Amino acid sequence: MATTTSITTTYAGEFAGKYIAAALLSGTTLEKGLISIKPNVKYKEVIKKIATDDIVKNGTCDFDPTSTLTLTERVLQTEEFQVNLQLCKKDFRTDWEAVQMGYSVYDNLPPSFTDFLLAHVAEQVAQRIETNIWAGVNATAGQFDGFTTLFAADADVVDVAAANVNAANVIEELGKVADAIPAVLYGKEDLTIYVPQNVAKAYVRALGGFGASGLGAQGMDNKGTMWYGSQDLYFDGIRVAMVNGLPSNKMVAAQSSNLYFGTGLFSDHNEVKVLDMGDLDGSQNVRVIMRFTAGLQYGIGAEVVYYA
Repeated sequence: MATTTSITTTYAGEFAGKYIAAALLSGTTLEKGLISIKPNVKYKEVIKKIATDDIVKNGTCDFDPTSTLTLTERVLQTEEFQVNLQLCKKDFRTDWEAVQMGYSVYDNLPPSFTDFLLAHVAEQVAQRIETNIWAGVNATAGQFDGFTTLFAADADVVDVAAANVNAANVIEELGKVADAIPAVLYGKEDLTIYVPQNVAKAYVRALGGFGASGLGAQGMDNKGTMWYGSQDLYFDGIRVAMVNGLPSNKMVAAQSSNLYFGTGLFSDHNEVKVLDMGDLDGSQNVRVIMRFTAGLQYGIGAEVVYYA
């Protein structure tokens, strides 16, 4: 059975050669390298964790191996996902791009539509991966356990009670996250506070002077909210990164090197195949296929702060 296709567009002037799609969440977490990416994971990869006691001891004349070293591990396991669509070329013959399909009855999908479809599928997958990374639940089809699911189940993770964040309280709430960060992490180069869109917006507004903790009546450089131009944000010297997949009013503080995304070949996420079935089964169908693997894991739970 073909994927349901509805074509409701009408011709109005010269076709500009572009389709307009609704705005999608971009895969900011992977695109910006905000977590560690482990490619070439066929199925499972073991992540080793090392914990030691105070290894500095009083000096003696002998070799005295009294320090304690504990080696534990976590398993990064990937899951296979797919995209399967089937379109019938007949549905496009009455559309205003029919001439691009050719005049033969053995025709093809409009080239511009094919290009758009490939980009659209890849972008939809990027959106789903971004959402899965932070809020996925493995029991739901098409998802794997995201970080918020994993953190909620780990007693070692440092928990901070959340509130409804707005411009009036965002400085205070970010302060709670910063205060909960273990001393061993503070000052690390890759330490990051991951925030959702609503927290990022509230923080920008507060820094513009329009929150209870804003920097003066008109904020930074007396520019109000006009000061912000998508530059990097920081709080108490800690990088603040907006990630589109994180649910509202939740925050995570961790080193990016402590959070892992695993996949087989990273190029699989950019490869969408279009198969014309005419030469194979005589039908007028075109299939769109994409396959990839993905999974998450983190290293040390005690070095993660989860505001939820």
